[in-house]
Amino acid sequence: MRESNEIEEFSLLGGPLHWMGFRLRLVKDGSATIRLGLALGLFCWVVLIGLAFLEGLGWRMFNLPAVGAHVRLLVAIPLMFLCETAVVPQMAEFARYIVRSGVVPPTSLRAFEANIRRVGRLKDSWLAEGLILLAAFAIPMVAPANAIGGTTGSWAGVLQKLGDEYRWTTGWYLGFCLPFFRFLLFRWLWRLGLWWWFLWRLRNLDLRLIPTHSDLMAGLGFLQVVHENFLGVIVALSAVCSAQFAEEIASGKMKFEALNAWVPAVVLLMVVLFMAPLCMFFKKLWQCRITGMSEYMGMADRYVAAFDSKWIRDPKASGESQLGTADLQSLADLTNSVSVVRGMRLIPVGQRQLSILVSATIAPLLPLVLLKYPILQVMKKVMQMLAGM
Repeated sequence: MRESNEIEEFSLLGGPLHWMGFRLRLVKDGSATIRLGLALGLFCWVVLIGLAFLEGLGWRMFNLPAVGAHVRLLVAIPLMFLCETAVVPQMAEFARYIVRSGVVPPTSLRAFEANIRRVGRLKDSWLAEGLILLAAFAIPMVAPANAIGGTTGSWAGVLQKLGDEYRWTTGWYLGFCLPFFRFLLFRWLWRLGLWWWFLWRLRNLDLRLIPTHSDLMAGLGFLQVVHENFLGVIVALSAVCSAQFAEEIASGKMKFEALNAWVPAVVLLMVVLFMAPLCMFFKKLWQCRITGMSEYMGMADRYVAAFDSKWIRDPKASGESQLGTADLQSLADLTNSVSVVRGMRLIPVGQRQLSILVSATIAPLLPLVLLKYPILQVMKKVMQMLAGM
C-alpha cells in the first residue's frame, strides 16, 4: 500500500513524439528531452542547408532576411525541449510538496489525484497531438498569405524572396520545417494550457493555506521555482519574434522605430502566458490574509493585554525579574508573525520571477539595436569618446 503522503507522479510529458524519442533513446530518465530537441532541429536544418547548396542557394540562406529559419530550427526548437527538461521535474516536485506540506489536506487528496490523472490522460492523448499536427499544417491553407510577418514565416514571404520559383529547398522548408516548428510550438502551448488547467483545479480545492508561512504566499511559494524554469521557452519565443522583426526591417517592410511599440507588446505577451494566470489564486490568498489578520491580531490583543498586565501594570514587576524572561522573545515573535501576515502577497509572483521573465524576453531582442547602430560604428564612436577625439 502507498503511504498517505504519496501521490501519482505529475508530468506533462507524453504523446506520440515523446514516445518516439524514448524508443530512439533520445529521451533520458523519462524527462530529459534536450537530445530529442537537438536531433529534430539539426535534422531539419542540415537537410535544408544541404538542399540549398545543391541548388546553388547556399549563400542566400545566410543572409539577414533568412535569419528566421536558422533561429527557428537551431535555437527555438532545442530551447523548447530544454525547457521541458528543466520545468517538468519541478512541476512534479511542486505536486509532491503541496501534499507533503499539507497545503492539500487529506480530505482533498482524492480530488487532487483525480486531477493528476486527468492531466495524464490529456497529455498522453494521440488525438490531441494529431489535431495539433493537423492545425500546424493547415494554417497556410486557411490563413491569408500576408497574415504572418517576416520573410521566412510564411509561404508568401519565402516565395517572394526566391522569386516565386519552386525549388526543393523551398518545398522542404515550407512543406515540412515551418509546419513542424508550428507543431512543436502549438504542442508546447497545449502543455502550458494543461498546466494552467491543473492549477485552476488546484485552486478550486479546499486548500490549507497558512498566512504566517515564510514564503509570504501562504505555502504556494514553490510556484516561483516552477515558473523560473520556463526561461528556455520564453527565450525561444522572444528569439523567434526578434528574428521576424529583423527580417521585416531588413526587407523594408517595417521601420526600426516600430519596435518602440512591438517590444512592449512582446513583453506583455510573455507576462500573459507565464504570469497572468497565477492571478487565479488572488481570491484564495486574499481570504487567507483577511482571516489571518483577524486571527493573529486577536491573539496579539490577548497576549499584549496579558503581557502589559504582568510586566507593566503589576507593581511587583522589576527590571531584574524581566531579565531573561521568555515573554519578551514571545512578544517579538508574535510581532513578526503579524508582520508576515500583513505583508502576504496576493499573487504567487516574486520580484526574482518577474526579473527573469523580463530579462529572458528582452535579451534576444537586444541584437536588433545593431540594425540601427552597426557594431563597428558603435565601437568607433566609443573609442573616439575614450580617446577624447
